[in-house]
Amino acid sequence: MTIIDPIADMLTRIRNAIMANHGSVLVPSSKMKLAIGKILKEKGFIDRYEVLKGKPQPMIKIHLKYTDEQPAILGLERVSKPGLRVYAEGHEIPRVYGGLGIAILSTSKGIMTGQEAWKRHLGGEILCYVW
Repeated sequence: MTIIDPIADMLTRIRNAIMANHGSVLVPSSKMKLAIGKILKEKGFIDRYEVLKGKPQPMIKIHLKYTDEQPAILGLERVSKPGLRVYAEGHEIPRVYGGLGIAILSTSKGIMTGQEAWKRHLGGEILCYVW
């Protein structure tokens, strides 16, 4: 089975795991997914992540974060899709939920949050929103 949009698949797996109150979720590994996992960890949306070596492909085990049985991630939204790419310049990066959430962008300097891209005056493709 080939996945057309691996980022949307990752976000859907996380969303489904949260709805089922799972402690962790497995996602096929890639450099972009690892970068997104790193941002989610740094911003406190997940507890931690680890790469599990395996055949035919390594997997990322994402340990979800809960506080008083409430998930740290309340919502995930894929913005730029394979059929419709969404780009933003450095000064027009949207704020997510009035600054409570984050936008994750793919820029010429790598994957980063919208706030970090704004500080560096970088634009790029808006991958997703997390709140």
